[in-house]
Amino acid sequence: MIRSANPSAVSPGRQARALRAAMALTAGAAMTLTACSSGGSGAAGTAGTDIASVARTGVRDGGTLRWATDELPRTLNAYQADASADTETIAGATLPAMYRLDGHGAPQEDTDFLTGADVAQSPRQTVTYHLNPKAKWSDGRAVGAADFIAQWKALNGKNSAYWTSRNAGYDRISDVRQGKDAQQVEVTFATPYADWRSLFSPLYPKSVTSDADTFNDGVRTKLPVVAGPFAVKAVDSKKGTVTLVRNPSWWGDRAKLDQLVLTAVPMDKRAAALAAGTLDLAEIDPETVPKVAATKGLAVRKAPDAAYAQLAINGSTGPLADERVRHAVARAIDRKAIATSVLKPLGLPAEALGNHLVLPSQNGYHDNSSALGSNDVQQAQALLADAGWKRSTAKTGDQAAGGPGRTAASGAVTVVEPAAAVTKSGKQLSMRFVLPAGSPTLDAVGSKIATMLSGIGIRTEITKVDGDSYFQDHIASGDFDLALYSWPGTAYPATDDTPIFAKPVPAPDGSLTVAQNYTRVGTDQIDQLLDRAGGELDAGQARDLTTKADARIWAAAGSVPLYQRPGLVGLRTTVANAGVFGFETPVYQNLGFRK
Repeated sequence: MIRSANPSAVSPGRQARALRAAMALTAGAAMTLTACSSGGSGAAGTAGTDIASVARTGVRDGGTLRWATDELPRTLNAYQADASADTETIAGATLPAMYRLDGHGAPQEDTDFLTGADVAQSPRQTVTYHLNPKAKWSDGRAVGAADFIAQWKALNGKNSAYWTSRNAGYDRISDVRQGKDAQQVEVTFATPYADWRSLFSPLYPKSVTSDADTFNDGVRTKLPVVAGPFAVKAVDSKKGTVTLVRNPSWWGDRAKLDQLVLTAVPMDKRAAALAAGTLDLAEIDPETVPKVAATKGLAVRKAPDAAYAQLAINGSTGPLADERVRHAVARAIDRKAIATSVLKPLGLPAEALGNHLVLPSQNGYHDNSSALGSNDVQQAQALLADAGWKRSTAKTGDQAAGGPGRTAASGAVTVVEPAAAVTKSGKQLSMRFVLPAGSPTLDAVGSKIATMLSGIGIRTEITKVDGDSYFQDHIASGDFDLALYSWPGTAYPATDDTPIFAKPVPAPDGSLTVAQNYTRVGTDQIDQLLDRAGGELDAGQARDLTTKADARIWAAAGSVPLYQRPGLVGLRTTVANAGVFGFETPVYQNLGFRK
């Protein structure tokens, strides 16, 4: 799995979710979503969830729920570089979390572990956690300050023996100690940290985090000590399964299921597995929705996913290093038309996304796209002309092959030629457009974008790339001009989105350190605004800073959000309390089957 060049600000599993979102960009949805228009109040719209909700009294005791995953997790340590979204799922079912997210992506205290938290801002920010006195590890030891201290020391970046993918927040802590009793933990910060609720979720036992070897390799395929409704029974690499069983030491509501089995099943095999009864729950793609919906005993749950699709514009070299050219590309794209083509067939409102940092279902959403400007072909043409790219009536050899305004395929490359090209110093403006292979929807979106660009005289060469090489060999390495991929949404944009939009900086060896900013476009002002938001403890002021940062991201024109990625889940009609979770953290002890 690709990790950032500067992983210290990457939250656990976020990069894995990014890749998963990119490769599953087309997953469908059909739940109404209320989005704020430009100038809106910033209040959250409809939560992006569609869950088969059943009261606990309506869920039968026992049974095994078989849940499809993308692949067998390479580690059960969510703070390592090769952690996946499935690692996070396992952690959520087996480990403490001080805060979990609701359907709007807002952190809420998990009362099974936390009875409250106090925040003092003077003389330094100090958070006092009040732990549930019933909380204990499966070895009988109480969850306490020793676990917090060991995790802080493992993740604060000061000990290179720990192979960590996340230090953000932990590196701002100056001290962790027990409070006035065993149920109190005091965490003091050297500098203010707005996203403190993101910390210690998940919380690993000190037996994992106090020893580097155990942290690095000891919990790749086993998790002997847990403190959640489930425990890890087995990781079977041959079967591609992780089996979780009811934790007898759990003090909260007893898990309804006997077993939760995560099973690696390719996306194109899931509809058949659901129909055959070998799966109970699976994310599916739009093409299989009719088949799943028409199968007796199955249903489809639909809702906006906690992720968004974007056009990435690589501004590191070539014509796109000129902001005027990037603006021309961005303003030539009719985002509304693209959103309509993807969302309308799925039953979603055809709304283009107007924010990089906050999704419509979250508090603080605001459409800031006016900082870039609306779709305007004439303005786009004027921007190109101002950058020295002039209209030419002469046909190049490629134009003759493709025909004016037509598409010509050559091997793995599809060329879309403009009817009237723009040139500079005798050279035609041409862009390499890289797409992940195997997605009819992405093919259609990419084709629409290429056609729109041909309208302002830009030639595109569309290349489809299979598998992990899409990110490894093209996106992360910068081998593209244009690309389509997704980013997951986050409750903590000042922390999680900083490496995505931070200004790249030269490394000592002369290379460029880009973190996760694969477009290589950034500004000092964006960095400053996100840094201020990350240290602002007043929620309203932090949202204002985030809004200003997003407006500057739009103006930099390195990333053009297109639409909130839909989510589709197929499941047996007897499944309870599962479906499209969006931002919401599943309540694992309530998963099961209807009585």
